[in-house]
Amino acid sequence: MENLVVTEKSDFWFGKRVLLTGHTGFKGSWLALWLQRMGAEISGIALAPNTSPNLFELAKLSEGMDSQFCDVRDREAIDKIVRRVDPEIVFHLAAQPLVRASYDDPVTTFDTNVMGTTHVLDALRGLSTARVAVMVTTDKVYANNEWCYPYRETDTLGGHDPYSASKAASEIVIASYRDAFLKQQGLAVASARAGNVIGGGDWSEDRLIPDAVRAWQSDEALDIRRPDAIRPWQHVLEPLFGYLTLAEKLWHQPELAGAFNFGPPSHEAATVRHVIEVARDAFGQGAVRFGEGNAGPHEAGWLSLETGKARATLGLNPQWNLTDAVSRTMDWYRDQFKGAEALSLCEADIDAYESGL
Repeated sequence: MENLVVTEKSDFWFGKRVLLTGHTGFKGSWLALWLQRMGAEISGIALAPNTSPNLFELAKLSEGMDSQFCDVRDREAIDKIVRRVDPEIVFHLAAQPLVRASYDDPVTTFDTNVMGTTHVLDALRGLSTARVAVMVTTDKVYANNEWCYPYRETDTLGGHDPYSASKAASEIVIASYRDAFLKQQGLAVASARAGNVIGGGDWSEDRLIPDAVRAWQSDEALDIRRPDAIRPWQHVLEPLFGYLTLAEKLWHQPELAGAFNFGPPSHEAATVRHVIEVARDAFGQGAVRFGEGNAGPHEAGWLSLETGKARATLGLNPQWNLTDAVSRTMDWYRDQFKGAEALSLCEADIDAYESGL
């Protein structure tokens, strides 16, 4: 992209060959933009965007990268692309990312999240130039005991729903490939477990803020199934900065490879009810119907993360609290709905975030 931002971090990323899977998704699009701004040479593997509108197309991200539409379940195609790209750093974000969708199609969820991860890791075997791989999973990889204590990286993995179980299984795959193959060839592999992410440019179905935006822009009421569910909410730039920082750290200190939680301080985990009330205040209007908390298939009621490892090892501390994160998100959607360019809105958020570093 023409608008290269020169920062201390871009000194590291400039010219790095980066492979980014899932680059057409919400988080992947934001990460692709940030990497483009810092001068990385990016190649992407993903399915075509599955929502209209979508951030990947609105921000014209394909103009600043080598974008390949490919299913991570296609082992041969993934191997061919990875070996052609010959990346130095890999970010694996491609996934089936929705809990409720995993109940509808568990086989595709397991195939994508477990075998897709396996295919990416296996394609990296024998690549001498590959130095770092950050494999993104989720905060839902832990066996949820419905307790008020935050989960640490050493806690037991598990999952009631197929999505959570598939991501927990992928963690085992990641650890196996790291220990059995990739560490010996000088490739540092880490898994990144991030809390619930919000931010402008997400139009996925069955996600709280996108559902709210669709309802309120149409003057309709938003139905909330589980208003008292507690999650570790954060703006999308928080975990993405964590992934970037982790990759850079592993480049210099590969012995730090392992699992990392990314999220707000555990005491700042908040209910769905609180988040949507903050969002409604920021949006300026919006009707809400709160349910009784028992609609739909099973979902965890209480989930928070212990992020002390990321603070101590990577020096990470969240910049934007929940109110900031929600307000910036709703401002993004409101301004984009009024005609502002998605790319300019994303860049303004990144500029604001970088100014606080």
